[in-house]
Amino acid sequence: MNFFDQWLERLRSRRDRLVADPRFQRWALKNPITRPLARRGARAGLDLAAGFVYSQVLVACAQLKLFDALRDGPLGVDALATRLTLSEPATRRLLEAAASLGLAERRGGGYGLGLLGAAFAGNSQALAIVEHQPLLYADLTDPVALLRQEKRGGLADYWPYSDGGAPETLSAQQVAPYSAFMAATQPLVAQEALDAYDMSRHRRLLDIGGGEGAFLAAAGARAPHLQLALFDLPAVAERARKRLESAGLLARTEIHGGDFLSDALPQGADVATLIRIVHDHDDSSALKLLRNVRKALAPGAMLLIIEGMSGVKGAEPLDAYYGFYTLAMGRGEPRRVEAIEALLRESGFGKFRLLRNALPALASILVAEAV
Repeated sequence: MNFFDQWLERLRSRRDRLVADPRFQRWALKNPITRPLARRGARAGLDLAAGFVYSQVLVACAQLKLFDALRDGPLGVDALATRLTLSEPATRRLLEAAASLGLAERRGGGYGLGLLGAAFAGNSQALAIVEHQPLLYADLTDPVALLRQEKRGGLADYWPYSDGGAPETLSAQQVAPYSAFMAATQPLVAQEALDAYDMSRHRRLLDIGGGEGAFLAAAGARAPHLQLALFDLPAVAERARKRLESAGLLARTEIHGGDFLSDALPQGADVATLIRIVHDHDDSSALKLLRNVRKALAPGAMLLIIEGMSGVKGAEPLDAYYGFYTLAMGRGEPRRVEAIEALLRESGFGKFRLLRNALPALASILVAEAV
């Protein structure tokens, strides 16, 4: 540690002792100069402490279809109580909680959508994510036990391939819940990626771990000449076949079933995508996957890794969310861009570019070239 770093650390230690002192905290709230900063800090602390309750209010709104009920305009408590099948006191309690979070707002004698509520009302993919969260919340009832790996998370059962066994043997029934969830939420990610990267420059796209084909369908709609290929577990690939057939894309799509960690991937693509895949694996499995992808691509072909990444401006809380989500899931971790690049470099990729996109908190897009 050089002199500057030592000096900076001493300064931070002094800051920590000062902020931890209750007398300083009271002084900061009384002082007109420091009061705004102190209040913001207090509010941030409240939000951290009460965040679980906030999220449960949102889940209740989503499960009771409150946003749908208010889409056409404000309603009174009595009308909403009937529609939500709640008592009037319970309905009022929910509405007051929702209004405090910007999900609803008081309008005259009733309640309408708040700004956040209106955004959720128009976004079925975001609501699907919200309704998925209770699985994670159940695993987080004892976060210390989860950190010590003293119990198996329920998410590990929801994502049955996470145990590292023989994923290619999973049945249609076993893959149905998570495949449907990924398909429901993939359009959000697809829009981010396709707005940031022009697929029309390519001839053939291979989506590895492509699920039910939601991303391929979106990419195919944007680039009508693009030939498509999908690789996923056999039971998932069969679900993709049905979806892409109904979308009228089966004639220009090849669908392959297998295990992307051990089976050869189809060749001939000049662009490949891994969407919300790499952060589901530890380093050894991620490296194995990326090397397998590199074998399928000719020099000059492009690979897009599309997922939440650590250290990206605008996506800072992802370390908390994906850190504990992947822990409950049983494997994987959020990675910084530099860590992903290191894995890619070791796998035979180079010339990295992190694309600018509108919502890095949803996903970042890292482009690499096969070298």
